[in-house]
Amino acid sequence: QVQLVESGGGLVQAGGSLRLSCAASGNIFSINLMGWYRQAPGKQRELVATVTRSGRTNYADSMKGRFTISRDNAKNTVYLQMNSLKPEDTAVYYCDADRFSDLASYWGQGTQVTVSS
Repeated sequence: QVQLVESGGGLVQAGGSLRLSCAASGNIFSINLMGWYRQAPGKQRELVATVTRSGRTNYADSMKGRFTISRDNAKNTVYLQMNSLKPEDTAVYYCDADRFSDLASYWGQGTQVTVSS
């Protein structure tokens, strides 16, 4: 089992920045990929960014250039630095951890990000 705890969400004005953190615990050595997803009211959950154990990153097109995902393996933590935030970035942001060997996927409880105009 893997436990994920997100933090860092909140209310920010448009153009501002936030940094989300996701602390992982449990059987983390088996995890291959970690990432951030978000879900806005009335919309499906969508990919924000992912990072592999080796640090390879992938971003949704709309987040490129504004968001940066990083991973501190020593702290078992993944970060999402969000800059130039827009009202349309308002959503619940979820941390995800995936294990390729058995296709297991773990989710955090989510953290709310609200961007005011």
